Amino acid sequence: MKTEHRRLGLLGLALSTALTLSACSHVANQAATGEGAKLQSLAELDDQAPSRRTLDIQTWHTEQGAKVLFVEAHELPMFDLRLTFAAGSSQDGGVPGLAALTNAMLNEGVPGKDVGAIAAGFEGLGAEFGNGAYRDMAVASLRSLSATEQREPALNLFADVLGKPTFPADSLARIKNQLLAGFEYQKQNPGKLASLELFERLYGQHPYAHSSDGTAKSIPAITRQQLQAFHARAYAAGNTVIALVGDLTRAEAEAIASQVSAALPQGPALAKIAQPQTPKPGTSHIEYPSNQTHLLLAQLGIDRRDPDYAALYLGNQIFGGGGFGTRLMSEVREKRGLTYGVYSGFSTMQARGPFMINLQTRAELSEGTLVLVKKLLADYLRDGPTQQELENAKRELAGSFPLSTASNADIVGQLASMGFYDLPLSYLDDFMSDVQNLTTEQVKAAMAKHLDPDALVVVTAGPTVPQKELPPPTERPTELPSTVPH
Repeated sequence: MKTEHRRLGLLGLALSTALTLSACSHVANQAATGEGAKLQSLAELDDQAPSRRTLDIQTWHTEQGAKVLFVEAHELPMFDLRLTFAAGSSQDGGVPGLAALTNAMLNEGVPGKDVGAIAAGFEGLGAEFGNGAYRDMAVASLRSLSATEQREPALNLFADVLGKPTFPADSLARIKNQLLAGFEYQKQNPGKLASLELFERLYGQHPYAHSSDGTAKSIPAITRQQLQAFHARAYAAGNTVIALVGDLTRAEAEAIASQVSAALPQGPALAKIAQPQTPKPGTSHIEYPSNQTHLLLAQLGIDRRDPDYAALYLGNQIFGGGGFGTRLMSEVREKRGLTYGVYSGFSTMQARGPFMINLQTRAELSEGTLVLVKKLLADYLRDGPTQQELENAKRELAGSFPLSTASNADIVGQLASMGFYDLPLSYLDDFMSDVQNLTTEQVKAAMAKHLDPDALVVVTAGPTVPQKELPPPTERPTELPSTVPH
């Protein structure tokens, strides 16, 4: 579950003003130095590595045990703060939905303020509060102007929300009803039904098996006392990573981290999630009346710290993770018109996350499409990428990767991930260096090491109808699926 209050107010004014001044300054500098006249053709940019912000990441631990990562950035008069707790649904402890419900209730009430007063408090300061819970983690974030008169009251309110939630009964009933309504809606979404069954089959009794939102059976029984106990245990200072980026000095950043850390319950980090057992392969089907059939193919992949991460990331970009031009899109959509979109990807977490291929196609072609996708994976694992595919993927990644640190919000997300998964401070540079040095043989070896086309767990959702043969590949397929995937 994820909620976010987005406000313009003073923050929007400050952002627009700062961006305008920055743009004017850039143009003026170009005029003064003659830089603006240097570029005569886009061809001159060929083979030039795109520029990327160099991050001076500072790190320390608060007195209460929270790990802090900080980047000083004075371009805009604002800061982004994100706390990441090992408090996702993998910590539900046999009560599916406990982590999500706790996180959703954080900003529903603090001593002296209800949910409306909290929202008005952030809005009046031009600040923005966000929160969310997932399988590995729960997050809470604050964006505020950095001037003392806005920063201090915003931080005080943020600290209360994280450290003193009251979990009011009326809000608890309302959010439970919202979750239950969502479960009813899921029954009308065959793709979601397939995803839920896929995770159950992949993970069995492992904590990753159930949805972060819980179940229609578990949510109604969760009590306020359970929320309070989970908050005291999982939102402890020793169980969090504090990421901070913006218009702050080191001393100001230390003061913010100390204030927020001291406001949290005091306690240690929770135990790491154990690795899952390898599931049994095979196919299961969910009968659903529709024109399309959803196809999900998966197996356990890697955890976030696996040394083959870069090779698998690049290998998957070539196979099915990079949009148009991938093996899957070329063979399944462009040559045969079987789907609007087909994608593959590794979801890396504290424990081994899934590698998944996801698509939907016309029901009467579903069996043939499934055979085709399996064959494409087997062929790719056997042969690996071509040199041209590798070079294209490297070039595309070099062009897009700078966007990962294009804004303060992007940077704070990177810092949070690096801190939560215990990645080195040099991770961003290391990743790009590792990717650019990869060979086709290294990518092929990594993909073949971690994936097995005979070990796939497959879930399909759609109608049982007579099957037709697949159309032969052509440069201009005559028919595409009748509906856009959802």
